[in-house]
Amino acid sequence: MLIELKVTNFAIIENLHIQFKKGLNILSGETGAGKSVLLKSLGLLMGAKGSTESIRSGCNQASIEGSFDITKRKDLKEKLADMGIECEDDLLVVRRVLAEDKSRVYLNGTLSPLQGLRDVVAPLIEVTGHTAPLIEMTGQHENRHLLSTAYHMDLLDQYAGVWETRLLYSEKFHQLQNLKLKMQEVEKEAQTKAQRLDFLIFQRDEIVALDLSPGEENEIEIELKKLKSSSKIGGFVDQAEAALYSDDDSAVSRLAAVLQKSSEITQIDPAMSEKIANLEQAKTLIEDTMYDLRQYSAQIEADPAKLETLQQRLSDLRKLQKKYGPAADDILSALIKMETEISNLQNSESRLAEMKTQADKIEKEMQKMALEMHKKRDAGSQLLANSVNDELLDLNMKGVTFQVQAEKLSALNSTGITSVEFMSQTSPKDPPRPLAKFASGGELSRILLSLKRVVGSTNQPRTYLFDEVDTGVSGPTAEKVGKKLKSIAKGQQVICVTHLPQVAACGDAHFYIQKSPQKGAVSMEVLDLNKEQRVREIARLISGEKITKTSLAHAQELLR
Repeated sequence: MLIELKVTNFAIIENLHIQFKKGLNILSGETGAGKSVLLKSLGLLMGAKGSTESIRSGCNQASIEGSFDITKRKDLKEKLADMGIECEDDLLVVRRVLAEDKSRVYLNGTLSPLQGLRDVVAPLIEVTGHTAPLIEMTGQHENRHLLSTAYHMDLLDQYAGVWETRLLYSEKFHQLQNLKLKMQEVEKEAQTKAQRLDFLIFQRDEIVALDLSPGEENEIEIELKKLKSSSKIGGFVDQAEAALYSDDDSAVSRLAAVLQKSSEITQIDPAMSEKIANLEQAKTLIEDTMYDLRQYSAQIEADPAKLETLQQRLSDLRKLQKKYGPAADDILSALIKMETEISNLQNSESRLAEMKTQADKIEKEMQKMALEMHKKRDAGSQLLANSVNDELLDLNMKGVTFQVQAEKLSALNSTGITSVEFMSQTSPKDPPRPLAKFASGGELSRILLSLKRVVGSTNQPRTYLFDEVDTGVSGPTAEKVGKKLKSIAKGQQVICVTHLPQVAACGDAHFYIQKSPQKGAVSMEVLDLNKEQRVREIARLISGEKITKTSLAHAQELLR
């Protein structure tokens, strides 16, 4: 539902703020007061192309902002989330800025492309993967919904009870399309399979031959460093052994002498034995350490053959690192990917056969569903046409016959096997013609009004904008138009531009559009009429500018 509309410096509008209500909102005013400008500003909220020529004279930019309550529109909230747009308090604020330098679109403060606005506020299709419109406008400024054959299909399917089947069909259609794309990829792979397979097998064998272990490059580098420095390590061990163990003046010899001397002292003072015990441990530690050093040194004595083998292995590893990554782990990961691709290529024919079998199964299911939908559409098309024609006759559209053309196609498409288009016929002698080539704004408005009455409200409430719906209507017919608009507005929102008192009297809210001079320039303002003002405006619609007691009484009667 459209809650608020704020327009600044657009055409003759200097500063406008309207708070729309639930139900039926009436817009009235004198001819030339600016109703078309207001509707154009609403069209911009739906994604219509903007022009800098619409900027108010003397201003640098124009701004149009609409606030929508989307509490009951889960589909829209999900779409906004997919677009990365936050939606607090179930409120969507659309803002368009027309400027000489660059025009901009904002959705909840986030800069958005114009197509993003169209996809959110006024898309044409309601099927899975698409969002139903927030606003539908029909009249002289905007007819794209009613003139779209996709929209015709939506309405017929809703009326004929095809919607749920169509959603399932749509899922299968997209599933089939994705499967066909994968099949094309597999077939394309098959053309170059042999060459690619040979290359992958060569790469795989190259890695497998090296028989790598995770982190092996570090182990090789450490081992090479030890082998290259074996003489230095051996020299250190020899020096340590002389200083600590083998020389006459070594640490072990000195400790032995001290320990021998200590035996005399401990006989004099037994407490000294505890103090000297650590020296025994020190002597043992030195002897053990020297044993370990001699053993370790013996293992890393210079071995030219081993050194050459390790250097060659490191060289081979470096070559693979240049191709597959800086570490042995990266090379092993590349090996896993290669083996997977090799397996896929070797099994591509069987995979392709499986996918073809799956595609055939899905297509058969779709054929069955498409035929089922076509039967319901074909039966529903005549019922829908008859019901709409009854409504049109009630709206005094004599001579106009509404038809729903539902033709069976030769091949499946995204909606089944049916082509649907709304047609109209002005006389029995004339052939039926598409609405787009025949109907005026007023006629389209009344056709949409009739369709909505017959089809009923959807589970996705929105705002309907009706312009020219009362063209060529008067008397009892006007009252019927008002009542039909009132019935559509239940649980939804309708904004209707009207010149008829009978229609205006049915409104839940009434706004009056007028021009007012400001600072030497003409501007437009909109008044939210109270009860008394509303009586006077309906009286004006009845009798013209000269309001009489009779017209006032008639207005009060209409409102009652």
